[in-house]
Amino acid sequence: MKIIVPMAGRGSRLRPHTLTIPKPLIPIAGKPIVHRLVEDIAGVINQKIDEIAFIIHEDFGKQVEQDLIAIAEKLGSKGTIYYQNEALGTAHAIMCAKDSMTGPIVVAYADTLFRADFTLDTSADSVIWVKQVEDPSAFGVVQLNENNQIVDFVEKPKEFISDLAIIGIYYFKSGEALRSELQYLLDNNVVKGGEYQLTDGLENMKQKGMKFVPGKVDEWMDCGNKNVTVETNSRMLHFLDIDGENLIAPDIRIENSTIIPPCFIGDDVVLIDSIVGPYVSIGKGTHLHNTKIKNSLVQTHVHIKNAKLDNAMIGNHATFDGNFTSISIGDYSILE
Repeated sequence: MKIIVPMAGRGSRLRPHTLTIPKPLIPIAGKPIVHRLVEDIAGVINQKIDEIAFIIHEDFGKQVEQDLIAIAEKLGSKGTIYYQNEALGTAHAIMCAKDSMTGPIVVAYADTLFRADFTLDTSADSVIWVKQVEDPSAFGVVQLNENNQIVDFVEKPKEFISDLAIIGIYYFKSGEALRSELQYLLDNNVVKGGEYQLTDGLENMKQKGMKFVPGKVDEWMDCGNKNVTVETNSRMLHFLDIDGENLIAPDIRIENSTIIPPCFIGDDVVLIDSIVGPYVSIGKGTHLHNTKIKNSLVQTHVHIKNAKLDNAMIGNHATFDGNFTSISIGDYSILE
């Protein structure tokens, strides 16, 4: 099994945090989004992951590439880097990794996390991860027949067709079959809105009689902008706490401070005269002094004092001293 992860987008809705790091490498409850994503996929498919192919922009730099390779290696997989330097659509992005599209594959877009308890149907030609939503008009949805097979893909339906939204994770029994269909789109310039779309390839595969079935997830967590990313961090902390995962490093220093779980607190964190939690992630090397913080995401080596924070997101190596509450400041920012 291989996992293909298109992640070349700039993540403009999450600026300033994505000015210095790609969105999929922003930590959620102590691990990068993409790390948690591939871990969760591995848990659902319950098979050995031979390779994880990351599709990035060449400008992301060598350190990002090394970090991604390390994520793959932690899962016992080979990590491969491909480049998409021009945004030409979902089908084009996937085809940047065409050399890795052999055998069974999972395609997963790296701006979403999920929780699921289902067994992958490897007899199907394709499984499309979906989540039941209240307002399907905002999403691409799938329509099922009486045999629980997908018979149609509809983008943002104005009239009710289905409430099963496509979350952006797909299984294909044959990577070669998907590659062939997407190559057809590129060769024949089949575009919508100036981009090559994966859904056009899926429709062609369906028309040829391939069997598509849904994989229904229990939770779908977005990381599109600051507010939903902070919310996703809180929800992930809740799930990890239920799972009994140890979220607090053993070497933190606490002076006259309280931690209200669930919280992730990394190595070498110092808490002085502070109240932390619930639903806070604090990266390694961060110092808090005279601070109350809840429902927030703080990255590494941050210094915060005299603060009362809620729904905040703070980048690496930032310094904050003040009374603002719901803030979003990027790496190396100073507010004092």
